[in-house]
Formats: sequence, C-alpha cells, structure tokens
Amino acid sequence: MEILVWAAHVLLAIVLIVLILLQHGKGADMGAAFGSGSAGSLFGASGSATFLSRTTSFVAALFFATSMSLTYLSVNQTGSTKVMSIMDQIEESESESVTKLEKKPALEPDHDVREVDDSSKVNQIPE
Repeated sequence: MEILVWAAHVLLAIVLIVLILLQHGKGADMGAAFGSGSAGSLFGASGSATFLSRTTSFVAALFFATSMSLTYLSVNQTGSTKVMSIMDQIEESESESVTKLEKKPALEPDHDVREVDDSSKVNQIPE
C-alpha cells in the first residue's frame, strides 16, 4: 500500500512540475492581445490558462492528499525501521563495545624492548 502511495506521489510531483512550467506568466497576456501568435494555439487565447490552472489545482490537491496519507502511514507504521529505533540500536552497540573495552585487562609491558641510548646522535639537538 505504501509503495503504491509513494509511486503516485512521485508521479503527481512530476506532473505538477510539468503543468507549472507549461503555464505562461502574466506578461504573456499583453503580447497575446497584440497578436503574438498564442490566439491560434490549441486552447485559444484564454482557453489554455483556465484549462492548465484547473488541472494544476486538481493535481496539487491530489499531491497534498498523497502527502497526508504518507504522513499517516509513517506515523502508524510498526516495526524497527524507524530512525529512532535504529539510533537506539547504534547506541546500544556502542555501549556494549565500550563495556567490552573496559573489561579487557591492561596490556603488560614487553620486556624485550631495548632501551634507547640518550647519547646517540638522534637525540642531540644541533646548536
């Protein structure tokens, strides 16, 4: 169900973007009044504005409906796929790893390590 609503939501978003881009601005009406060529279009001089604006209103209403239904579905969702439950699992695993590190015994120093001679040329600072 949720996948179907997501698909409809994305499709409506794309249709809404296309419908908005197809509409012309308010300045285009002045050009149409002086015969700029839009009078011979498919919808006529003013027919495209009403058709596109009504279609845009309808698609926008459907888009808002799918947005609200997705919100409803996400609030009433059951399972461990929510972000907060994932964050809780991460915090639990981090606290377990910290307790494991605290329980490890301290490392004993190696007795095979050679002591560095302080009189070597590496430790001398040039003047």
